[in-house]
Amino acid sequence: MTKKIIKNGLLIDGNGGEAQKNAIVVTDETRIIYVGPEANYTATGEETVVDAQGGTILPGMIDTHVHMMMEFSPIAQRLETPFSYKFYQAAKYLETTLHAGVTSVRDALGTDLGVKKAIEEGLIAGPRLQLSINALTITGGHGDGYTVSGNVVDLLQSDYPGMPNGKCDGVEEVRKRTREMLRAGAEVIKVHATGGVLSATDHPEFTQFSLEELKVVVEEASFRKGVKVMAHAQGAEGIKNAVKAGVHSIEHGIFLDDESIELMKSNGTYLVPTLLAPVAVLETADEVGMPDSAVEKSKEVIEYHKASFTKAYESGVKIAMGTDAGVFKHGTNLRELGLMADGGMSPMETIVASTKSAATCLGWEDKVGTIELDKLADIIIVKGNPLEDIYSLADNDTVQVVIKNGKVEKNTLA
Repeated sequence: MTKKIIKNGLLIDGNGGEAQKNAIVVTDETRIIYVGPEANYTATGEETVVDAQGGTILPGMIDTHVHMMMEFSPIAQRLETPFSYKFYQAAKYLETTLHAGVTSVRDALGTDLGVKKAIEEGLIAGPRLQLSINALTITGGHGDGYTVSGNVVDLLQSDYPGMPNGKCDGVEEVRKRTREMLRAGAEVIKVHATGGVLSATDHPEFTQFSLEELKVVVEEASFRKGVKVMAHAQGAEGIKNAVKAGVHSIEHGIFLDDESIELMKSNGTYLVPTLLAPVAVLETADEVGMPDSAVEKSKEVIEYHKASFTKAYESGVKIAMGTDAGVFKHGTNLRELGLMADGGMSPMETIVASTKSAATCLGWEDKVGTIELDKLADIIIVKGNPLEDIYSLADNDTVQVVIKNGKVEKNTLA
């Protein structure tokens, strides 16, 4: 039996409207074929019934900023780990993310085309992937693994088949590296427009790449239909350069000022806030061997980060949920919704940011992000009503059923 009827739950379809009672969702193979009142659907008796048991039916969640090929660990442990082992680790990270209710992700560097192919062909379980391959960065900038000792310790190894090195300086090197990422299968280009919290030799407010270099990245991406640019950008000047260059989304946005917010609004630029990142760095620093420099910078930026998010939200900047999972443990993604609520969003707005808005940010609004006729059957069922307790989604046990492409990937109700 290929048809499924999902019933007996409150329906939140991702569009932001009022939650619906007495509605059902019917799927056939990979797609949604009916959404609406149960009384208006005539069952054939051949359908499989998925009983939500009074929980809530939601679209699969979308995290627009993850790193599926890594989970931060002490340097000594990384040096002792064989190269190929990370692919087996990634298979577990992908499954954990999917079981947390996240059915689509945008990988913000480190995952290659082979991993995407393995998911699509059913070799491993995981969310739908949009790939950036590797991030572009300057010598000495965020993403350059050079340490103060003079040794190079990269978070993720590059320069292997399918994973070009992203370091580049000057317009022509930037152009070439962008083309190399596209050749390797990048569906979005990632660029580091500022320094970062985890960098050993820079600071989040340091500006990276000139406006001319950033414009070249956007230009090269635009030659491929639908390819956009996401910019790691934390300091205000780097954010403004990225927006002026035409990037599609600002990742983190820690030190947003009035001018950068107005630029983002006028250009329709998304903010992917990743509020969980500095919170998780501080929580797990001792456990994972986080460098003291990263801990100190997280302490420095965390309140600015929260304030910038609130200001951007209140000003009407478009927001798509993203977490930076991989810097911390995978499967904790939906904590981000509670942090966005703490920053001023209503529970429903956090859900829309994690479904419809996130899908639109990825350019996938025609197939995922909402529970609507003919969309892909990416659906989750959670305990209770998240509109009454958005923080409950942080507990993976709250997510009881995960359906991706019409296939049940997790079911603790059965």
